Amino acid sequence: MKMNKWLSVLASILLVASGWAEDGNWFEDFQAAKVHAEKTGKYILLNFSGSDWCIWCKRLSDEVFIQDGFINYAKDNLVLAVADFPRADKQSKKIKAQNEALLEKFKIRGFPTVLILDPEGGLVYQTGYLRGGADVYVSHVKEIIEKHQSQNK
Repeated sequence: MKMNKWLSVLASILLVASGWAEDGNWFEDFQAAKVHAEKTGKYILLNFSGSDWCIWCKRLSDEVFIQDGFINYAKDNLVLAVADFPRADKQSKKIKAQNEALLEKFKIRGFPTVLILDPEGGLVYQTGYLRGGADVYVSHVKEIIEKHQSQNK
């Protein structure tokens, strides 16, 4: 019994270290997020953030991303990914390089910027902070995805 618990803990550590996240959690590894999105057919919400210094990024997180309404919607409908640009918090060189490449690829000019990407990683829509909390944000994201799906039938 102890061995099974130990193996379960080890498996969890390896999955987290590889960039894998359960639905409803945030991927730091964009390629892993993309693979998961392709596998599940879910759209990607990619949040460009300055988590430890950007006031509007913190508001978006507090008012939307950590609220039950958003979490419940995201768990069933989105693959969540973050490209974070902290000033004080440490990041691996690999994640820093990946995030810089994403910044250039999508021509991001400010924080927070939130991209809605199709399951293959193609840009659908660019947005950011939106007043009104989780319910308003979920409605906004749903509308973007539904419009894209109806245009691509």
